[in-house]
Amino acid sequence: MQEERLFILRQLPSVDALAQVCQEGNGGRQAPRPLLLEAVRGVIEHKRHQILAATTAEELHTIALEHEALITEVERRLASLQQPNLRRVINATGVILHTNLGRALLSQAAVENVALLASHYSNLEYDLERGERGERYVAVVDLLRKLTGAEDALVVNNNAAAVFLALQSLALGREVIVSRGELIEIGGSFRIPDIMRSSGALLCEVGTTNKTHLVDYDRAITERTALLLKVHTSNYRILGFTESVPGEVLVRLGWERQLPVMEDLGSGNLIDLTPYGLEPEPTVPDVVRVGVDVVTFSGDKLLGGPQAGIIVGKQRHIATLKRHPLTRVVRIDKMTLASLEATLRLYLDPPAALREIPTLRMLTASVREVERRGRRLLGRLRGTLRGSWSIALQADVSEVGAGALPLAKIPTRTVVVRSDRRSAAEIERAFRRHDPPVLGRIQQDTFILDMRTVQDHEVPELVRAFQTMCHE
Repeated sequence: MQEERLFILRQLPSVDALAQVCQEGNGGRQAPRPLLLEAVRGVIEHKRHQILAATTAEELHTIALEHEALITEVERRLASLQQPNLRRVINATGVILHTNLGRALLSQAAVENVALLASHYSNLEYDLERGERGERYVAVVDLLRKLTGAEDALVVNNNAAAVFLALQSLALGREVIVSRGELIEIGGSFRIPDIMRSSGALLCEVGTTNKTHLVDYDRAITERTALLLKVHTSNYRILGFTESVPGEVLVRLGWERQLPVMEDLGSGNLIDLTPYGLEPEPTVPDVVRVGVDVVTFSGDKLLGGPQAGIIVGKQRHIATLKRHPLTRVVRIDKMTLASLEATLRLYLDPPAALREIPTLRMLTASVREVERRGRRLLGRLRGTLRGSWSIALQADVSEVGAGALPLAKIPTRTVVVRSDRRSAAEIERAFRRHDPPVLGRIQQDTFILDMRTVQDHEVPELVRAFQTMCHE
């Protein structure tokens, strides 16, 4: 056995020899040589491991060492090495704002604007009217003023940065009063107390977890107080015996005590979505209208745009933020500006925003529309799945995700996939390894594709994924 093993090991070609054979064929001719050599080394090392791990002569003789087999494996490994790490996937999980999958999809208008301005020079910081250096945020500030009613606006790279910048600019070394029931934690262990501590502001908790009254804020105000902070609990709800202070009431207290009021809205909703069966969510214009001095929210949640932290509010406070050195550290780039501007422009016509912004389209799509997409998929699959396979359309619920509208359960239709020969985990793995990967969910040992988050143009690709899986 040992002699046989040594004999077969000697049959392995050298790295240079196998690379030369691959280059002479189609497989390695187009690949950069360093990448080809990495693929060849990987294949030879894998074969060596197989030979050394074999326990019988029969196992040894089943290891394919012919040139054709080795070249095929090199080609497969090369394809894997040349594939980008960040890849497009089909989201069939039913989570509309899936943080792990990139949150909001951009509208076609935003995509086209990014492509145009990424491939050409632009007036990013140049005033075309005056012929001199201009402000980076001009492209979106006027739009944010119109859409929210705020006096001024600033955009940074995410909402965590927006909160941090505001706290450090307005309350460094001084106290910020916040309700205990609003000391939230969001994904990635981002906690309000931690971000406040890092910003240099001093946390002053008032009230209890479930109840905070106006008098709690009033009694806590001292000469060290810099700011009254309200945090919208966008990713959870406290139900039952609860009470919190509305923004307009806190604003009145701020006026009386000459203190600015800041609200972290998180999700950044610009349109009332209750007519579409979704739970009430404060809109940015509503919060600005009651007089809150500084409002922060995300660009890639309910707004449906790129990752960004948007700050709107009173001009004197926004001016303070703009002058802070940290503003340059957390500023956005031209591609974020391009996509955000295109997204905001759609909101000038709310029906167009609901129609063109994918997040809003998925949130407000009727069950009938989702079912139509599911039946289209089932129709295309008729005759493809046979034997042990079964598929059906059933009612279920989708989620918003990204900590937005946590109680919302949106009626949807899912394609349920079962097999007598494959477990749900095996089916899930096969779909996940398809190109492009298809991500669904497993429920009671059943693989499910939620059609609310599948785009119309992705249905033919789902058909190909099913066909590939059935032939494996």
